[in-house]
Amino acid sequence: MYAELLEGAYDLHVHTGPDVNERKLDDLEMAERIQRIGMKGFGIKSHYFCTAERARLVKKLYPDVHPIGAIALNYPVGGINPMAVEMAARDGAKIVWMPTFDAANELRYLLAQDSYGELPPWAKVQLELSQQGKTKAGITILADGELTEAAQEVLAIIAQHDLILATGHLGKDEIYPLVRAARNQGVKKVVVTHPTFSSVSLSKAEQKELADLGAYMEQCFGVITPTYGTDWDELFEMIRFVGPERTILSSDLGQVNNPYPDEGMATFVANLLNNGFSKEEIKRMTTVNTTFLVEG
Repeated sequence: MYAELLEGAYDLHVHTGPDVNERKLDDLEMAERIQRIGMKGFGIKSHYFCTAERARLVKKLYPDVHPIGAIALNYPVGGINPMAVEMAARDGAKIVWMPTFDAANELRYLLAQDSYGELPPWAKVQLELSQQGKTKAGITILADGELTEAAQEVLAIIAQHDLILATGHLGKDEIYPLVRAARNQGVKKVVVTHPTFSSVSLSKAEQKELADLGAYMEQCFGVITPTYGTDWDELFEMIRFVGPERTILSSDLGQVNNPYPDEGMATFVANLLNNGFSKEEIKRMTTVNTTFLVEG
């Protein structure tokens, strides 16, 4: 029953290896696993490097799977670096994440308190670098309340190549102007990355406002825990309030101590089905909306 809800689906947020952090599985094993259950593709997320070339190699070995390259605009790629985005697009990348672990918003949250409990792998690296004096000031996309010139250039490249813009770990003071500017620049595919994550923490009303501006809310299995900001009942309420038509489901898995990404997605759709969501609503979030983002 649950397999049909994932048939043809994309998981746009997967942490496979090889990567700086140890991962539960590599790109090839992920391709094998989703091919077995009929999913269509997966977005390869590294916080550190562009994954377009990895995606192209996976596609050569698994031609029936659609692996998706991506780039996260952290310091290893030069931060808000228009040329890095241009080259990623030319190499076949489809997703551009705004800064994640290097976002000023994330660093303020991470370094201010220890409420994460068991730290994510990227956070352990960030704290280690901080202790060694190797970190820089956090990256922001704003200057005097307006998008920086570099951020505007990145949006223009995303629009030109019809890429997916994802908000990463930016704060809400940055997400709103980014979404509005993206719409004004003709970016057609905007995803608010795990809006319930503790350092982002968007209310259901804020998520609905952003959805009304044209963004999709990416609800991630990997952050459905009070440690990271939400629980299942609250998440169900948020999805109903925003609406499945403006929601996508991702795993955000691949960490060693978590389930495999496909297992997380199966649990995700099972919990939704068992809590009042229809098969049509779930397919909208797993397959229809993600297919538009990747292929539309």
